[in-house]
Amino acid sequence: MLENHEIRELVAEYGPAVNEGRSIKQLIEDGDVPRLKGCTVLKGKVSDSVFGETLAHRNGKPIRLMFRNNRISTHDVNRGAIPFKDQVLAINHDHMLRLVRDVVGSSQFEVEGLAPSSTVIPAENLTLVMLENVVRFYMAESSTSTSLYQHWLAAKEAGTEIMQYAGHELEVGRLQPNGRLPYLMDTPSTKDKVDRTVDADYLVNAGVCSAAQYAAIRNSSLMAFGIVSQYLSERGMVLVDTKTEHGINSEGMIVAADELYTMDSSRFWRLDDDGELVTRDGKPVSFSKEFARGMVKDKNDQQFSEEQANEIAVRYIEGLQHITGEAFTPDLRPRDQRIVESVNLILDELT
Repeated sequence: MLENHEIRELVAEYGPAVNEGRSIKQLIEDGDVPRLKGCTVLKGKVSDSVFGETLAHRNGKPIRLMFRNNRISTHDVNRGAIPFKDQVLAINHDHMLRLVRDVVGSSQFEVEGLAPSSTVIPAENLTLVMLENVVRFYMAESSTSTSLYQHWLAAKEAGTEIMQYAGHELEVGRLQPNGRLPYLMDTPSTKDKVDRTVDADYLVNAGVCSAAQYAAIRNSSLMAFGIVSQYLSERGMVLVDTKTEHGINSEGMIVAADELYTMDSSRFWRLDDDGELVTRDGKPVSFSKEFARGMVKDKNDQQFSEEQANEIAVRYIEGLQHITGEAFTPDLRPRDQRIVESVNLILDELT
């Protein structure tokens, strides 16, 4: 396992270099990956996707290549690049996927020789179900508008005794910041320009999904949450909440569509030897993007400084090692080289 000072040295020495590189769109335009010429490129907050009529598995299934990057987004604003974030979350996702794949399914294709740290992920191009399924075990303090915590603050200020949240009826006075909820809760949100927390009836009535589809998403997500929670308890951690995305594959099955149980999509809190939450300054010691959100003073325009970005990188790497129980082994090849070689390996294997 890398010690804190070793992680800091790694980030300081290689951090600037691992952030440098062209976007996949530019690599295609420059002719570095000619097999992707003519494909559609969609830029996302923290990953870009490539798909097209010519990009298909040898069995006929359409392929979507997802390219993780080092960007970090909070409050729907890009705050800059975090060294090694793409590789850390790739390893994080790969580790968790192996735990829950049989429960939630996956759109990903297996490619022999593709390292867990690969920031290029090959998957079937799904028909996405336009919701985020958020499962919560604690009411974590959070600055995001869709969080249970923010809704609870509003209800408390209004003097409300019973609040409605995503189809759940909760006693305001029984909830505590960072406290455990009365039961494991599914709290879906829309994928609109501004996300909104809604209930299952809204999703069905709005045509986002059918009742049976939501039941499948909900039930598999709750089962996977339990599997990951059991695993983390053995690592001295607790799964606080997580969000997953889903899609329908070519066989009509609903499967996980994006990253699973990563520090960007989940909150993990540390436990002591007695199973109690470890706190610092009265707050749970957390491995999640919430650490970065706490650095934001200007929600509209702030960009993280190099010092802040490096500190976030250290926290991500430490969190990964706690989650996996393995030392972080970075791929120090130039980013452009890593992307091009991964794309070629994937297409050689799948097409």
